[in-house]
Amino acid sequence: MYRLTKGLYRSKASFPAVSLYTSWSSVFRTYSSNHDEYVDHEYNYYLKYPIDTKNNPTPTLNPSQLNDRISKIPMENYRSFVIAAHIDHGKSTISDRLLELTGVLQPGSNKQVLDKLDVERERGITVKAQTCSMVYHYEGEDYLLNLVDSPGHVDFRLEVSRSYAACGGALLLVDASEGCKAQTVANYQMAKSMGLELLPVINKIDLDTANIERTEDQIEETFDLPRENVIHVSAKSGLNVQYVLPAVIEHIPAPQGNKTAPFKALLVDSWYDSYIGVVLLVSVVDGTLKKGQKIQSCSTLRKYDVKEVGVMYPDRFAIDVLSAGQVGYIVPGMKNSAEALVGDTFHVSGKPVEALPGFEEPKSMVFVGAFPADGGEFKRMEESLEHLVTNDRSVTLQRETSNALGQGWRLGFLGSLHASVFKERLENEYGAKLIITSPTVPYKVVYRDGTEKIVTNPDDFPGINDKNKVAALYEPFVEITMTFPNEYLGTVMKLCEANRAMQLDIQYLNNGQVLAMYDLPLAHLVDDFFGKLKSATKGYASLDYEDSGYQPSDIVKLELLVNGNGIDALATVMHKSQVERNGQEFVKRFKEFLKIQQFDVIIQARANSKIVARETIKARRKDVLAKLHASDVSRRKKLLVRQKEGKKQLKSIGNIQINNDAYQSFLRRS
Repeated sequence: MYRLTKGLYRSKASFPAVSLYTSWSSVFRTYSSNHDEYVDHEYNYYLKYPIDTKNNPTPTLNPSQLNDRISKIPMENYRSFVIAAHIDHGKSTISDRLLELTGVLQPGSNKQVLDKLDVERERGITVKAQTCSMVYHYEGEDYLLNLVDSPGHVDFRLEVSRSYAACGGALLLVDASEGCKAQTVANYQMAKSMGLELLPVINKIDLDTANIERTEDQIEETFDLPRENVIHVSAKSGLNVQYVLPAVIEHIPAPQGNKTAPFKALLVDSWYDSYIGVVLLVSVVDGTLKKGQKIQSCSTLRKYDVKEVGVMYPDRFAIDVLSAGQVGYIVPGMKNSAEALVGDTFHVSGKPVEALPGFEEPKSMVFVGAFPADGGEFKRMEESLEHLVTNDRSVTLQRETSNALGQGWRLGFLGSLHASVFKERLENEYGAKLIITSPTVPYKVVYRDGTEKIVTNPDDFPGINDKNKVAALYEPFVEITMTFPNEYLGTVMKLCEANRAMQLDIQYLNNGQVLAMYDLPLAHLVDDFFGKLKSATKGYASLDYEDSGYQPSDIVKLELLVNGNGIDALATVMHKSQVERNGQEFVKRFKEFLKIQQFDVIIQARANSKIVARETIKARRKDVLAKLHASDVSRRKKLLVRQKEGKKQLKSIGNIQINNDAYQSFLRRS
C-alpha cells in the first residue's frame, strides 16, 4: 500500500500516474525507481502562481479586435522565449499545449501545428524553427508572448542559433525517462553563451519509466540550475502545463529597446511565397514600422516598399504597427530570394543605423550531387531548388557537370541528418525526376607548391597522374560526445574502433551513464554512424558533435569502371583500409542493375591505378551451330571463329548505354 496526501490509500497496481500530482497540494510526490519508496519534495515554486481561467484562453476575436488588443500591450509586457531540448523530448507537443492555453489553437484542433513540413510530421522531429505570438492574461494585465520552436538535432544548429538570437530566455526541456542527453548539453551551452535566462522543465512525468528525481539531479549537477525552479509537466496530457507561462513572465526578462528610436531590425529567417514573394521574419530592436514605409538593407543597400507587417498567429496575421521588442514578419515585395541575407539589418530608408552583428556563416560538412533525370527539366528544377534553398539558408547550391548524368548541382549541408531530410524533401517533390548521389565530405589537398584546395566532388580528387604534385592529403574529423548506459561501453568501443575513431575521454556519470568523447572521421559519421550507435545500444545512446578540423590521412579515390570507362557520378573518396571491401561490394551491386549485351561487360573497381575488384556480365550468345546437322568439324570451327571475331569488333566499337534507372537503383541502396 502507498500513502497519498490527505490520508488516501491505494495499491501501486491501481495507481494512475497522473493522480500522483495534485494541484491542491504543495507537496510533489513521485515514485523513485532507485528506492522502493515514495520521496517527498517541497515545491511551492510554480504552484503558487495564480492561474486566470476567466480571461484565459484568449477568446476568439476578429482581426480588428485582436489587432487593437496587441497594440495596447506595453513593451515591458513582451516576452520572447525558445524551447531548447534534445530531439524528440516533446518540444512541438508542449508548444501545442501553450498555444491551446492562449487561445491560438482550439484544444484537439491540430497536432504539432508548428511542424509545418511533411518530413517533420513523418519523422516526428523539428527541422525548421517556427515562431508564434500569443496573448496571455496574468495578474490583471495582457502579455504578448513570442514562442519559438527550434530543432533539437545538432545538424540544424544554424536554425537553433537564429532562434536564440531573437529571444530573451529559454525553456530547457528534459525528458523524465531519458534524462539529459548530449544535445541537451549542447543546446544549454549555446543558450548560456548567448545570455539567455534558463527555466528548467521536466516533461513526460506520467510515463511508467519516468525517473524524476534522477533527472532533477542531472539538471542541478550538469547545468547548475536549482531544482526548486524545475516545473514538472506532461505535455501530452497537459498536466501542470498551465504553470509554464506564468513562470516565463516572472523569470524571463522583457526585451530591451526604444520605440521612439529609428527603426532597426535583425533578419532572423525568410521564406518564399509564390503569391507575395519573399517574406522576412525579423526581430525588431528599436523603433516602429508600418505598411507603406520604405526600408533598406544594410548589406545590399537595396530599398523595398513595405506591403504588409504582422506577427505569426500561428500563420501570418497582419497588424497596423510592428514595434520594438516584437518578432514579426515583413512583406517587402522582394522577388529575388538571394537578396534576403539572414543576419542582415534593415532600417527605414533615409534613417541609417549601425548594423547589428549577424550570424556566423554556416560551413557545409556533407555534399551530394543532384541531377535531373530529364535534361529538359534542368531550368525549371533549378528555379525550384533555389526557392527551396531560400527556406534553408544553410544549404549551399552550385552547378556542376557529370559525364554520366549531365548538368546538375552540388548541394552542401551541415550534417548527415540535414542532408537526409533535404534529400527526402527533394524526392517527395520530384520523385524519380531527380537523381541524387551518395553523400560525400570535403577533403583538403595540399600541393608541393604550397597551394591548398578543398575538394567536395570526388571527380575533382587528384588522380594517379597528379600524385607527384601532392604533398599531403587531409580529411575532416569531428569531435563526438556520446552518452549511453554502462553496460554498452564495450560494444560502443568496438564500434568506434571499427570506424577509425580515436578516444579522447571517458567519464562515468552517477546516473549509470557513460559520457564518451572521440575524434571520428566525418566520412564515417555520414555513413549512418548514429544509426549503428543506436543499434549497438538498443536505442539508448545520444550523440552530439562539432567540427575538429582536418587531419592527415591516407585517402584514395575509388572509381567504378564499365569496360574501362570511368563513371564519375559513382566515384567516392575513402580511406585506404576500406577500399578492398567497398570495391567488391560496389561491383557486385552495380552488376545487378546493368543489362546483358551482345558482348562481355566488365565492371571493375579501381583505386590508385590498381584494380581491386571485378565482375563480368557474360555476353548474350547465339547458337550458330544450331542449323548444322551432318557438317564436318572444320565448318563448325569456322562459324565459331567468325562469331568470336564479330563479338570482338562489336566490343571495340560498342558503347554501353546505362539508363538513369540503373544509377537511381544503385544510389538508393548505397
